[in-house]
Amino acid sequence: MVKPVLVTSAAGGRQGKTGRHVAEQLLSRGVPVRALVRKIDERSDRLRALGAEIFEGDFLNIRSVQRAAEGTSAIYFAYPVQDGLMDATAAMAVAAREAGVTRLVNLVMLQSSPDAPTPRMRQNYLSEQVFEWANIGATHIRATVFYENLASLVRQSLPAQGAIRLPWGNESTVLPLVAAEDVARVAVGLLTGPQPAAGSFHRLIGTTIALKEIIATFARVIGRNVHYEEISDEQWRRDAASRGFNPHAIEHLSSLWRAIRGAAIDPNDPRYAVTEAIERIGGAKPKTFEAFVRETQGELLAKST
Repeated sequence: MVKPVLVTSAAGGRQGKTGRHVAEQLLSRGVPVRALVRKIDERSDRLRALGAEIFEGDFLNIRSVQRAAEGTSAIYFAYPVQDGLMDATAAMAVAAREAGVTRLVNLVMLQSSPDAPTPRMRQNYLSEQVFEWANIGATHIRATVFYENLASLVRQSLPAQGAIRLPWGNESTVLPLVAAEDVARVAVGLLTGPQPAAGSFHRLIGTTIALKEIIATFARVIGRNVHYEEISDEQWRRDAASRGFNPHAIEHLSSLWRAIRGAAIDPNDPRYAVTEAIERIGGAKPKTFEAFVRETQGELLAKST
């Protein structure tokens, strides 16, 4: 009997929903999936209908994680942007080692180092080290900001006001972005292809685009004028808190916005070039930002009502 792949955050959360994409893509290839979900709901029911084994469990409960990992062959680890990453990492590392897992794909952020600009990025670096010490064949995906994150940030103001309200400096600010679906395809390639080198990492950037072009893309797709309103960091923090962002996410994103403003990214800088790993490992060219907006415009507009 073929052992399943354990996919965490499989129901899909507030960020890019890469766990859901990974589970669906694996199932479409005939790979058995054990989907770790926080609760049983319509999202987990959909995965069960596609053929996944559903495991209701808690990232932060070691016994729960041990039961989830038992009998699996590989793991996709994606922890939401909230408190608890290090506890969840340690629990999964122990569980994976006990289960004899020899392949774990760990999703982190583009910058993962002791001196990265946000607290979450610095925790990501520590998470990488823990998985490598566990000797479970860990490899790391370092992904930039998801298209889905940007859509979520503008969803409240764009449809109703034709405005993008963010603390991103002026319209010449440049951002590296990527589609969560592309990240998931790379993860699936790493889970099912040749064994990646332990401790290896893959930077994923699908496009490097100026805020001016982001505004123009939204305008083309929704067929109306769109403008940018720069707000202060404090104003953004208040707005984010009122919309239910947790304190960990607010602190991470506030630090990220300051870093982006200060970075003055050059779109021709090779450090921010589109990464060939998306096509080489994931099997398709990166999705463009405009293609993403066209695919999701119905949801984008519906959320504002």
